[in-house]
Amino acid sequence: MGAHDPIARSASSMSMRTYQSAGASMRSYPSQRHANTLPPAPNHTLPPDNPIRHLTVRPSSQSGGGFSNPLYAAASNVLGMGPPPGALPGPPMGHPGGASYTSYRSSESSIAPSHSAPHVNNYNQRPSSFPPVDDGSEIEPRPTLPHQDSVSVNSRKTKAIDLSAPPYTKEYIDQYRQRIKADPDPEAHFLYAKYLIDAARKIRSTNKDQRSAKKYTEVLIGESLKVVRRLATQGDAYDEAQFYLANCYGTGSLGLQVDHERAYHLYLQAAKQNHAAACYRVAVCNEIGAGTRKEPTRAANFYRKAASLGDTAAMYKLGMILLQGALGEQKNPREAVGWLRRAAEQADEENPHALHELAVLHEQGQLVPHDPPLAKQLLTQSAHLGYTPSQYKLGQCYEYGSLTCPVDPRRSIAWYTKAAEKGDSEAELALSGWYLTGSEGVLKQSDSEAYLWARRAANKGLSNAEYAVGYYAEVGIGIKQDIEFAKRWYMRAAAQGNKRAMNRLTEMKRMGNKRLNMARPTRQQAKDECIII
Repeated sequence: MGAHDPIARSASSMSMRTYQSAGASMRSYPSQRHANTLPPAPNHTLPPDNPIRHLTVRPSSQSGGGFSNPLYAAASNVLGMGPPPGALPGPPMGHPGGASYTSYRSSESSIAPSHSAPHVNNYNQRPSSFPPVDDGSEIEPRPTLPHQDSVSVNSRKTKAIDLSAPPYTKEYIDQYRQRIKADPDPEAHFLYAKYLIDAARKIRSTNKDQRSAKKYTEVLIGESLKVVRRLATQGDAYDEAQFYLANCYGTGSLGLQVDHERAYHLYLQAAKQNHAAACYRVAVCNEIGAGTRKEPTRAANFYRKAASLGDTAAMYKLGMILLQGALGEQKNPREAVGWLRRAAEQADEENPHALHELAVLHEQGQLVPHDPPLAKQLLTQSAHLGYTPSQYKLGQCYEYGSLTCPVDPRRSIAWYTKAAEKGDSEAELALSGWYLTGSEGVLKQSDSEAYLWARRAANKGLSNAEYAVGYYAEVGIGIKQDIEFAKRWYMRAAAQGNKRAMNRLTEMKRMGNKRLNMARPTRQQAKDECIII
């Protein structure tokens, strides 16, 4: 075992995302690309960790620990994308969005490799950051507000009050309860129920007497559920209440037991009232068999209904179904592109996926005109919305000068960093290649960083990264030269069909115990060894 190896391999486990949609990848580019598919439909608040969500982990820049702030700042300075107020997030050590099970997915399942890795002494050493870089911003900075002489000194010190936010006091709750009794509008009662839940959370988190607060908030939650159940099941059932209650049964939130069958039934009832997001959920359940049996044709029909009702996620999904001929549907590229374009027109941070797919199509130039500038524009838009595959793709474009992008190490490294922050293993490996040789005036060369970034990607099962770790160990880059350790990583890569690893193992077997004297790679060789598949 290589006791000098700076990072311990993470425990082998199957990602919870493998439970998400058993369908084949809907990607239109090679399978190694990461596909953060569909997030929940916009404008519908869900309880956390809903197992009957949309088909994807939500693209997010939220971060976990383990990285220093300058790494994020470096990308922000180049791309003109400042961090959220109050904090500079760093990348999580796992998949974007953490390990929580949040959604079903129709794209690739992710399985961590089951091979064991050498035990190491230092468990905490991680890739650090590269120096912040300036200039090259792709976004015009927002102009500062002009100074207003009419603003007094005292007014600047006054705390802003959000008049739209209701107070969360017992007195206000009692008054609200009395007022709502005379209101026949189901929407008003639904908003009251949601207010009770918000009030319960606020009171629970701020009250010093936790015992009394717990008792009172349980009463509020119970009253809220009673209202929602009444709205969802009695008389002219209210579709938003049905959708909300279905989410609660899907997640087991608000004290309810997880019940996928009941959740599916409620989604179906809301879908009958043309609730777009509920139609999408029914489609997901029928596709993967959650709370009902698998019915691909029925799933496709509900995806189409949701898309026709304006659900952005459903438009994207339907476009991919027709593009690939999935769920028993005939391929229809023309209609598929139409739905993707409609989804792209409504793209936002939760639904950037169609932008990326259209960019890929315009890059390929088979179903739509070959248009590299438009592909770049779509990728950039998607990347700024936080979509990891687009961020990685732009990193490649600026590294190799493709899609009309100039060769620009600053932008390449910055976009790779954005993707790596959210756990994209290919972006991590790409950063390894940049650290291996450095970039004058942009990134300082570092063998240790090159090894650590490659190891981080290898721990996620990326075969090219496993090969790179073996290569670094064989040459002695960022780690003490260790032929046996290198062989183990080559074998792991070879087990996934990596031909380079197979060739290296064959060569090492032929050489026997002779110690190889391998020279350091050039930048081009580094690209070949670490990045090219």
